Amino acid sequence: MTPAPTAYAQCLNEMYGMRRFGIKLGLETIQSVLAKLGNPHTSYRIVHIAGTNGKGSVAASLATILTQAGHKVGLYTSPHLVRFNERIAIDGAPISDTEVLETFSAVRDAYVGERDLTFFEFTTGMAFLSFARHQVEWAIVETGMGGRLDATNSVTPDLTVITNVSIEHRSYLGNTLAAIAGEKAGIIKPGIPVVSAVRQPVAREVVCRTAEAQQAPLFLKGRDFRVRRRHKSAGQFNYYGIHECWRDLKINLAGDHQFENAALILAACELLRDQGVELPEAALRQGLGDTHWPGRLEIASDDPLVVLDGAHNLAAARNLGRHLRSRLQDKSITLVVGILDDKPYRAMLKEWVPSCQRVILTQPVIDRSLAPEALVPVVASMGITPQIVREVDEAVHTAIGLCGPDDAVCIAGSLYVVGEAKAALDPSLTPSLIL
Repeated sequence: MTPAPTAYAQCLNEMYGMRRFGIKLGLETIQSVLAKLGNPHTSYRIVHIAGTNGKGSVAASLATILTQAGHKVGLYTSPHLVRFNERIAIDGAPISDTEVLETFSAVRDAYVGERDLTFFEFTTGMAFLSFARHQVEWAIVETGMGGRLDATNSVTPDLTVITNVSIEHRSYLGNTLAAIAGEKAGIIKPGIPVVSAVRQPVAREVVCRTAEAQQAPLFLKGRDFRVRRRHKSAGQFNYYGIHECWRDLKINLAGDHQFENAALILAACELLRDQGVELPEAALRQGLGDTHWPGRLEIASDDPLVVLDGAHNLAAARNLGRHLRSRLQDKSITLVVGILDDKPYRAMLKEWVPSCQRVILTQPVIDRSLAPEALVPVVASMGITPQIVREVDEAVHTAIGLCGPDDAVCIAGSLYVVGEAKAALDPSLTPSLIL
């Protein structure tokens, strides 16, 4: 029976109230909760994924491929775009409101400790418990922040993936690339294979050194596997891997950076096959072609063209900037942008504004959002006088109203902006407060 909306809303409000406890990195609290729940995370096999960008795309693709191959799969990612339930999915479908309530109650009842659980610790416990209750064979688990002290690092995976490393979350992970790489590499476990696309020499050295210390077999993009694109406009490529060579593959996700992600995905699949996991080549091909990952170069409309991309850090901003310059250069672009206060907004805007003809500044409903007024002088310095439309839904409809059929709207700067934009574009969606 579907629970009363008020019960579900009360549950979410209680969880969102945990924001006041901030972010507390460490494993003791979550391990205590998991122990009281009967250590649900030990009842299935796990792929654990860390990195600065691409974690979600890689996680979603691996989950889709494993599902295509006939395995029952749980997927844990963050943040959600529209509804909280998106964070915990079984075979591609978000868990129900009833399951949110049930796992929330179980985690709340399991915890007795010196400090309150953080929001992410709470949701991690809910995800692991939900996967156990669904008796999944595999859980694809994305870290929230860093890796070494992230709540998800309570698991002992069958495979570890580190996508890439760039500067982010300095107040928590460190001020240098080496320090941040060390936090990401903290998910490497003794003897467990690792696949990575880390490319900067200093970060790569940290990952290599950590893997060696843990006696974990390490497979690096460019050294042990690679991809070569075949048809630039069609998303087709060849994969030259650890053991296999697969030709004429195609990815569904947009953006040149997705070819790097595809290389990681396929290398991960090779390593799982080495462990005896049933993953036919047909499932790999179908999974890559079927994967959808909302809010990342997502086309929400064709008339006019509306592109949604969270692009919430500098590396992601550069990927979006390249896409605007290479794929939308023949269109008049209206940029709708809102950015959080801990992001390098000047550098991010410099990646996008020169490709756009109009800029609308907005502000998502989250306490860390930057006031649009702070962005005005940066945009103005690039020759565009921006318009401020504070509410995201109004900003989206304003931008669409300004466009002709051959123009484009790009909505970017934060996954929180994208989530609100998706709800504005689809009246059937009932959003949860986004964290």
